[in-house]
Amino acid sequence: MTENIILASGSEIRATLLRNAGVSFTTAIAHIDETAIRASLKLADAPPRDVADALAEMKARKIAQKNPTSLVIGADQVLSFQNEIIAKPESQEEAISQIKSMRSKQHQLLSAAVIYMDDQPIWRHVGVVRLFMRDVSDGYIHDYVERHWHSIQHSVGGYKLEEEGVRLFSRIDGDYFNVLGLPLLEILNFLSIRGTLPS
Repeated sequence: MTENIILASGSEIRATLLRNAGVSFTTAIAHIDETAIRASLKLADAPPRDVADALAEMKARKIAQKNPTSLVIGADQVLSFQNEIIAKPESQEEAISQIKSMRSKQHQLLSAAVIYMDDQPIWRHVGVVRLFMRDVSDGYIHDYVERHWHSIQHSVGGYKLEEEGVRLFSRIDGDYFNVLGLPLLEILNFLSIRGTLPS
């Protein structure tokens, strides 16, 4: 079956993951007010998993409204630490503070994806990864953030696991694709079962 697929995300990593898996798609950035949505969900005491799912759905819905016959994939990722959501750092100082607070402790990355068609959600999944941070020194944290600020400033938690940030961790439990922000295997399984992808 030939279906048009749209990735409702400006993330180059998510696009690369789909492209490398042999999926044909186009991208469209969904402009939503993530800060306001997160604040509203926090007031409603929504757990981090629901926040990730809601943001992914809102992105998919926004693009699906203009493309009702396409399969639209919305995705979002949140970092949950001690049941609080950690946002992208706004400064090097904030990144350093975030990493210091998480060292020697566990946190979670929740990567949500929602697929829309005909203005309705037809599939959803939230992948969870548990990460255990080493007891890294203040000096290393400062040097790491300074060296990689240009790269990590758009990453929740102030690190990138696919780069030197992997040295911050002693153990990771979960799917690496979820670390990168997309439950890729689950999406591919759905598209294959649906007949969108040949299998």
